[in-house]
Amino acid sequence: MRRHQDAAPRPVEPGLPEDVTPELLDQEVRRDLRGLPKDLADNVARHLVAVGELIDDDPEAALRHARFARHRASRVAVVREASGLAAYHAGEWAEALSELRASRRMGGAAHVAVMADAERALGRPERALEIARSPESGDLPRDEAMELLIVTSGARRDLGEHAAAVVGLQVPELDVRREDPWTPRLFYAYGEALLGAGRRDDAVRAFLDAAQTDAEGETDAEERAALVAAGIDTPPGELDDATEADDAAGAADGEAAAGGDDLAGDTEPGDDTDLAGDTEPGDDTEPGDDTDVADDAAEADDDVAEAEADHDVAAHDEVADADPAVNVGADGLAGEVADPTVDTGDDPPADADDSPTGTASGDSGDASR
Repeated sequence: MRRHQDAAPRPVEPGLPEDVTPELLDQEVRRDLRGLPKDLADNVARHLVAVGELIDDDPEAALRHARFARHRASRVAVVREASGLAAYHAGEWAEALSELRASRRMGGAAHVAVMADAERALGRPERALEIARSPESGDLPRDEAMELLIVTSGARRDLGEHAAAVVGLQVPELDVRREDPWTPRLFYAYGEALLGAGRRDDAVRAFLDAAQTDAEGETDAEERAALVAAGIDTPPGELDDATEADDAAGAADGEAAAGGDDLAGDTEPGDDTDLAGDTEPGDDTEPGDDTDVADDAAEADDDVAEAEADHDVAAHDEVADADPAVNVGADGLAGEVADPTVDTGDDPPADADDSPTGTASGDSGDASR
């Protein structure tokens, strides 16, 4: 009962086009399915065909077909092999290792370079080098041997062994006159190793050699060479991802700024932004207050002048002998009237300078083989 509870859930069978038939599967692979009932063998074969058709363009879909095939025929080495390769292309490194090890135990192909690369992708370059030194790596087909050289060089770079990474790729196959399918990737890996060793000019030449031999355009070697020559070490793919992230951050900042502007402009007549001018007729700050004060002072001066004309010299002398408190004189009275203590309201309200300004802050794959 417990075993049933711990079992992995049964995968849902992915749909298959009608034109995907068992006959499309490689004959050697079909022979490995002969131990299954015919209907089951045909069903598994169709899913393996789908894996092969989708693995490059849609690895996630390929992995779904591979997982279903594995569920139906987990004891067939070729099925586990297909499942491991699909997981590898989908970036499921641990699953890829598990499936390929199972396939190898059943007598299937070792796929040493793929397993070493998966170890490196999991951040275990030491294990990648162990796989490269294993007895199984001694008698590999030429294409897989070249792939293993590339992975090994990358693992050396991961460990900081840059000189060894360069030397490991200096093989007879590193020749622009060769037209082998692995030649562009070999030169590309050589460029990466040279760049890691601080040999920028040599790295540029290696990337240009990779571009020259890459007739199918499988690499970004030409663009990589241009970036490295310009002092930019980030690979084009990673640079594009960083640019997209920066663009997204810039768009978010722009939206935030626009939101701040909307807040600043979202005011109706009479809001706080009108505080300085929000006065009613009759207020102390009504226009003309300053003129009224000056007129009052002028009228007071006239009154003083008239009072002086009504007094003769004798009366003036008498006043001079009177209480000093009365002896203000015309100049004194005019001075007091001309400088009255009047609240003109000229100063803006205390919170007028604190109104919102609307200013918002504008601060701004697969493992490498």
